[in-house]
Amino acid sequence: MRRPIEIAPSILPADFARLGQECTDLENAGVDRIHWDVMDGVFVPNITMGPDIVKSLRSHLTIPFEAHLMVVNADEFAPLFVEAGCSTVMVHAEACTHLHRSLNNIRNLGARAGVVLNPHTPACTIANVLEQTDHILIMTVNPGFGGQTYIRLLDKISETKAMVDAGSYEIDIEVDGGINADNIGECAAAGANVFVSGSALFRYDDRAAGVSELRACAEAARS
Repeated sequence: MRRPIEIAPSILPADFARLGQECTDLENAGVDRIHWDVMDGVFVPNITMGPDIVKSLRSHLTIPFEAHLMVVNADEFAPLFVEAGCSTVMVHAEACTHLHRSLNNIRNLGARAGVVLNPHTPACTIANVLEQTDHILIMTVNPGFGGQTYIRLLDKISETKAMVDAGSYEIDIEVDGGINADNIGECAAAGANVFVSGSALFRYDDRAAGVSELRACAEAARS
């Protein structure tokens, strides 16, 4: 069964002086999720937002929130972001010593468990935790900053999709990093169904038009 195409904008390029309005505008533009990039300045060379910011906005939107934890102590952060209102929490395979346990812990908190792979990390790394996984995020940039250039990893996306299909798992496959109207189609054709678009989406004066264009490009590539 094919998973639906979803657009999940990263909030990093937003004007943080008016973050609530930015999130509301994205929901009104037709996005499917809000993607929160959580960075600790240790696992990645940047620091962003904590759970209190996410929690302050949860009651103002109806669409799901997902937390991408770019942190070294994901097991400690995960409960805070579930409590803040994130229905999906994603942790990096490179940061979790006991990945199987970390994913199960997220599920036990009542959230969907996601695993993230950096560009250099092979898809086979997560072959033995697919039963504990609801969501796979393949980074198409090195994490830490917005506005980076897309790294073409179509074979990796296809390999991940093949593993998911072989086990008949109901897992979303997401890509994040430099995603725009020029490359979203090839990622969709390779097997991804959820797309993080930050800088590219925020460049549209009409966010609804941007969401529609990205979605149309992805849908067309799968038809």
